[in-house]
Parts: sequence; structure tokens; C-alpha cells
Amino acid sequence: MRPHYLDKLFAPESVAVFGASEKAGSVGGQVLRNLLAAGFPGSLFAVNPKYDAVLDQPCFERIGHIGQRVDMAVVATPAETVPGIVRECGEHGVEVAVVMSAGFGEAGAKGRRLERDLEEYARYYGIRVLGPNCLGVIRPGRGVNATFSNNTAEPGNLALVSQSGALCTAILDWARPHQVGFSAMVSLGDAADVDFGDVLDYLALDGQTSSILLYVEGIHNARGFMSGLRSAARLKPVIVVKAGRHAAGSRAAMSHTGALVGGDDVFDSALGRAGAVRARTIDQLFAAAQMLAERPKVGGSRLGIVTNAGGPGVLATDRAVDVGVEVPELAEGTVERLNQRLPEHWSGANPLDILGDASPERYGEALSACLSDPHLDGVLAMLTPQAMTRPREAADAVVEAHRASDKPVLACWMGEEQVAPGWQRFREAQVPYFGSPEAAVEAFSYLATHRRNQEQLLQVPGPRSFRSEPDPEGARLIIEGALAEHREVLSEMESKAVLTAFGVPVLPSVEVTSANQALVMAESLGFPVAMKINSPDISHKSDVGGVRLNIGNAQAVRHAYNELLEEVARQRPEARLHGVVLERMYTHPHRRELLVGVLRDPVFGPVVSFGAGGTAVEIMRDRAVALPPLNSFLARRLVEETRISRLLDAYRNLPAADRTALEDTLLGVSELVCELPHIQELDINPLMADPGGVWAVDARMRVKAPTPTLEPYGHMAIHPYPSELGGHFQLADGTEIVIRPIRPEDAEIEQEFVRNLSEQSKYFRFMRTLHELTQEMLVRFTQIDYDREMAFIAVTERGGKEVELGVARYTVNPDGESCEFAIVVADEWRRKGIGTRLAQTLLETAKERGLKVMEGEMLSNNTEMRALAERLHFTVRPTDQDPGILVLRKEL
Repeated sequence: MRPHYLDKLFAPESVAVFGASEKAGSVGGQVLRNLLAAGFPGSLFAVNPKYDAVLDQPCFERIGHIGQRVDMAVVATPAETVPGIVRECGEHGVEVAVVMSAGFGEAGAKGRRLERDLEEYARYYGIRVLGPNCLGVIRPGRGVNATFSNNTAEPGNLALVSQSGALCTAILDWARPHQVGFSAMVSLGDAADVDFGDVLDYLALDGQTSSILLYVEGIHNARGFMSGLRSAARLKPVIVVKAGRHAAGSRAAMSHTGALVGGDDVFDSALGRAGAVRARTIDQLFAAAQMLAERPKVGGSRLGIVTNAGGPGVLATDRAVDVGVEVPELAEGTVERLNQRLPEHWSGANPLDILGDASPERYGEALSACLSDPHLDGVLAMLTPQAMTRPREAADAVVEAHRASDKPVLACWMGEEQVAPGWQRFREAQVPYFGSPEAAVEAFSYLATHRRNQEQLLQVPGPRSFRSEPDPEGARLIIEGALAEHREVLSEMESKAVLTAFGVPVLPSVEVTSANQALVMAESLGFPVAMKINSPDISHKSDVGGVRLNIGNAQAVRHAYNELLEEVARQRPEARLHGVVLERMYTHPHRRELLVGVLRDPVFGPVVSFGAGGTAVEIMRDRAVALPPLNSFLARRLVEETRISRLLDAYRNLPAADRTALEDTLLGVSELVCELPHIQELDINPLMADPGGVWAVDARMRVKAPTPTLEPYGHMAIHPYPSELGGHFQLADGTEIVIRPIRPEDAEIEQEFVRNLSEQSKYFRFMRTLHELTQEMLVRFTQIDYDREMAFIAVTERGGKEVELGVARYTVNPDGESCEFAIVVADEWRRKGIGTRLAQTLLETAKERGLKVMEGEMLSNNTEMRALAERLHFTVRPTDQDPGILVLRKEL
């Protein structure tokens, strides 16, 4: 519960502006003017050796001459001076520096050296640096405008975080006439230190922020980005716009998977797993924020459309199809109700055309009926100004319907002058309204997407979600054997062996190097058989005539073997040919050809892909991607996102394929990815699915020796649930206790645990009353990021359900080497050894993860906690600021 490490960026009590000047065009001078104009309530200092005063503010030669504490330094001086300024700031206790100067990483070798020096000083002195090459930060509610923009931000509840300072100024210029206010605006610039993850972590619990908008050009640290994004999106809507959507940054040439998956696919998948929503334009960014601001409950993506003209209804329906919004048939009872209350010639279906002479009362009847329809999750009311139209009164009817239902209601009053009174009414009532059918439907799609992505956010699969026990060590030995031979591409036999180690069913295969061997093995396998060229230099065998199918007898085997080698040698004379792979021909009449793959994205690491397989996969381009780890829910959703998913069900005379076996295969591949950081690329194509199961017919893997790291699962963007941690033990009275990492689904028992603590225990643990603990804090207790924090709960079973007895947690500090911890045990379960067990588990885990120091704070009268700390060899000392608070510290 300490102040956040970015508190002084958003709420400094004193600011020094380096480079402040009254010269026209001076960046430092503009920053000082903006801070004065914003009414900054704290102490403000100019630093420039050329002046005694700037804008009537005292000006100092250097920070050491100020003689007072400075919380934040804003640096607008030439790049070569910045590292020295940051060093001096560190020596004088400055906590945050905003570096606006350009000429660092973007400016060649010299700039990169300056940036390294800047980073080293910041790290040594513990200063957090925003920038360099950034616009700065605005916090309207605190009177902070530490930017050189000519625009300012009005107070509001939206936070904007952007890598582009120019875009920030454009958005600020757009926002004022549109009456859009901000809780904060942060320009990250080159993000040498403070990045998206840090700012999102702060905004997640910021009481002034209800929604967060991100403009992203590139991700420097995928794990940090995902950690911060998931933390924030658990508590408030996060909407993201990304530039460069069509750059296929993760494209590779070796496999079908590499040819299909682009960086933008992966970015979408990452946002989905983080519970965020993606917008495509700046207008959509604010439309999504408007829709999600009040966190309306939406059950799905089924939209009812009420309109007084047919054309707009068609436009809305077309756009709905484009963005995955359903426009379903109305329930039979709804149609009957509307037949009794609407004119005879209404459309009788969804969209509801209630005719050009629609009165406000007719709008009210139609909306009321639609909002009661179980087939609909929300309603869009549309109006075009016609001779009999009363836009303001019709808007009143929409507002009343909105108030009477918990389903979302949107409005689209088309036009300008005549419908302006209706817009005003919607503004007053906070009903989302839009000027075009397309914009309105897109806005509803964000509600549906947000709900869908929030479901993904709650999934916390472990590295092993598959039913069978894998053999990662055996698979690792196969890969290391290939790498020892300086091979990065595994043979088909090796690839299939690795898949088998993770429970993926494969067709048995054998390698042969002569026509006679081929004949013997064909007789052993049984006819018909398939032959495929065995070459480390050929990825797509069928492209060079390297596949023969349905070989039905012994004579054909010898002929096919020789013909195969001759044909491939003719087409690829430089390729190394190691004979042929022979396997039993797969001949099931009800098969579907699928593809399962893995690609190593340069930003987010390994990605699992699924889609239609066969030789025409690049033409079909039917695929979906997901970040591992997967569980059954995520594997099922990955399959459902493809068109071929519908062909897996029964249709005509074709029985359904075995979806359970397919999901198990995806889980096996997910486990393989988690446990083997060596995997760079995997292609299972085709994966045959039939009513009896699935079979990997062909497989190919590219591997690489992983970079050594102490961090578990460091090659992945999302840390799996650490199911391997914790364990069982027994109390002295025989009570069986389980200590395990906390999960999102523990929210109910965690909140019950906190509620049942005595007032003294609540105060000792949180230094505040239960009344002061916000719902957001309680949610954060169970939905943690296992990469930078850990929480263990002790539970036992009572009455068929788990009861929480105690919890211990740590959070990694920004230095990445130390962590802050806390422990609390239920009052009736104290003095039974639970606290000691929890603390020991926490200490062991922190040490295994490379942390060097564990520290915490406690009230001096908390005698039980002090005794526990001393038993575990923590040092205990009072803080300098408050002798009533003790600091606990242990070197790990």
C-alpha cells in the first residue's frame, strides 16, 4: 500500500524546468508557461545558468543551488547535456525526470551512447525517466501541464497514453470543441525507461481515471506491456489504436504458418488475452470510450435496430455483418406485441422499420419491446429527419427506454441542423449517439468485443492443461541432439517424436534410404502407403513433386521410390536428399484437413495458430492465432474463430469430427511451446480430423538454442499459472492444508476472508479500514500478474468447499531486484504455523525467481508480525519519517 513509484510524475509537489527561457520558440520556456497557466500549486523552479529569473520565476544555475527538495525535473536542453543533468538530479533526490530533448536512440550511434548513459544514471540513482524525445505529461486535476504543447487538456476521466507526441497535440486540439476531458495525458516518446506497462500499472488504480486510451506504434517490452495492460483492463476499459497494421513483422518463409501469420494478427490476439479493445481510427477510439465508460452489461453481440427509414437500417445491417455483430430474428412474442402496437406496414422483422411518420410514442413502443426480447443484447435507435419527425421528442422516448432497461441503448440521429436538439438531449442524458449507422454499429461491436475479451482475461491456464503427462525432457533431448549436429530444422521423424512426447497423435512413419528398404517397410506398415521426400532443405514437399500417395502394391513401391528421388533431384539439384519417409496412407472418408502451427513473433514470442490445412492454405487464408498458454476454453475459442470450424460439425451425410481430440491437440502444442523455448516454428499440415480423432500426417519444426534466463517462461508474453508452486501440509491438529498460488476464481473466498478479519487485523494488514478498501483493490488481490507479483493462499476444505485461512504476497519493485511483501492470517487460525509456512513459500519463490531483497512495512504494535519476521531473520527498524511504522528487510 505504499505510494506508487510514478506518483511524483502525476502529482509532483515541486518541479524544476531545465532549459527554461523567455526566448521565442524555447521548449523549456513553453513548459514553464504551461505549468504557470495550469495553476500548478507546488513549488516551481527554472534552471538555466544564463538567467536569474524566467517569467518572474527564480532561475538557478544548477539544481544544487535551489536548496529545496525537487520531486520532478523537466529537461529541455541539448541531448549531450542530459545524462549529466540526470546524474545531478539523482544526487539531489529527484524521483522523476521528463526528458523532452531529442537526439538519443533515434539519432544514430552517438545518440544511442547518450541514451545508454542516461539509462545507467537513472538506474543507479533510482530515477524514473519519461522520454526522451517526448511531449511530456498533463494532469489537469493536479494543475500539471508539463508539456511544450500549445494545447491543454480539460479535466475529465479519460487517460491518454501515446508514443506519438504529435498525435497527443492533435487529439487535445480535437477534444476541446467536442467537450472531451482527460484525467491524464502521457507522451512516452522513446520510452527508454517508463513504458506502457509502468503507466498502465499506475492508471489501473487511479481514482480519477475511468477509461484508458492507448496509441501504440511499437512494443519494446511485451511482458511488461501485457502485465500492465492486463492489470488495467481488469478494472477499467482500455481501448487501443495501433499504427502500422499491415506490417507483417512476424512473417517467415519456412512453413505455412509463417506465411499466414502477420504481426497484426498477433497484436489482436494479445489485446484479446489482456481484456482490452482495439479501435481502428481516432474517432473509433473515442466512440469505444464513450460506449464503455459506464461498463454497461451486455450479454452478447445480438443487436436490434429500430429505424424510421429502410435505407439506414440496411446500411447498419451491412456494417454489422462486417464487424461480427448479429442482427437476429425477433422472438415470436416480440413480433406479436409489435403487431398489436405498430402500423400494419412496419417491416415485421429486425431491422424494425417503423415508417417515416414514426411518432415519439412509436419509438418508445418499439424500443421497449426490443429491450424485452431475449434474442437481443442491445438496441440501436435510428432517425432521419422527415416531414413528420420530431427529433427532440423522439430522443426523449429513447432516453426513457434507456433508463428502464439494463441493456445498452445507442442512438443515431442522422443529419445536422434538424436533429441537433436530439443530440443535445442525448448529451444531457448520457446516451451514446452517433451521426452515421456505421459508427453506431461499430460502437456496439466494442461492447461485445470487450465482454468477449474480458472472458479471455479471466482465463489463467497453467503451462500444462493437457490430460496426459508429457515428456518434456525426452523432447528436449531430441532437440538438443539436432542442435549438437548444427541442425535447426528437425526431420519429420524427429518432429513427430517431439509431438508424441506431448500427446499429439501422429501417423507412424519410418525413414528409408533405398528402394528395397521401402518395400520391406511398406509390407510391414500395410498398403496403401504414402511416400515423402526426406530433405532438410525442402519445406513444401508437394511443390517439388516430393510426395506420392495411395501406393497400393509392392511393385509400385520400388518404382515410386526411384521416381520420387529423380523428380526432386531434377527440380532441386542443390538439395540434400536423405531418402524417403514412408507411412501408412490415411484414408478416412470423413476427414477434414486442418493446420496447427507455432510461430515465434518478434514482439510477443510464441504464438499458436489454427486453421484450414492442405496445400492451398495460403490461398484459403482461414486461420486464427492465440498466445499460449491455452486451456480448453481458449482452445475452443481459437477453433471457433475460423470458417472451417463450421465444417467440423455434422452436415449432409458427414458425421461431426472429434472436437475434443482437436482441443487436446491444441493443448498439447501449447504445453510444448511453454516447456520448450527452443521452438521457433512448427507446422503440422495436414492435421487430419475425423469422427474418431485427429492425426498429424506431416510435421516440421525449426529450433534454436534458447537464451539462458533465470526467469521461468521468460520466452512467453503471458506467464502461465504457476501450478508447480506450493504444496500440501498438515497442521498439528491434523487439519489438511493446501498452499497454492491465488487464481481469479478465488475472488469470492478472498473477499469473504477479508470481510471476516477483525478490525485490528484489517488495520494491521492494510493500514486502513474495510470501508476504505475499494472494490478495485479487492479484485486486484486475486487477478494478479504472475510475472511481477505472487500471492499464495492457504486453504482447507469445509462443507465441500474451500475456505481461505491466510494469504501472503509480494510485488516486484521497479528495480526488478527487490520486492515488497505482506502476510495476513485469519484470526481464528493464528499460532498454528500457517503464517510461517506462507512466508517460507513466498521467500523460496522470490529467491528462485532471482529477486535479491524482500522488504515490507508494519505498524510497531503488531507484535505477532514482528515475532514472525524475527524468526525468519528479517531486520526490523523504524522508518525515518514515522517511528510508529517499522521496515522489515531480508537479503535473499
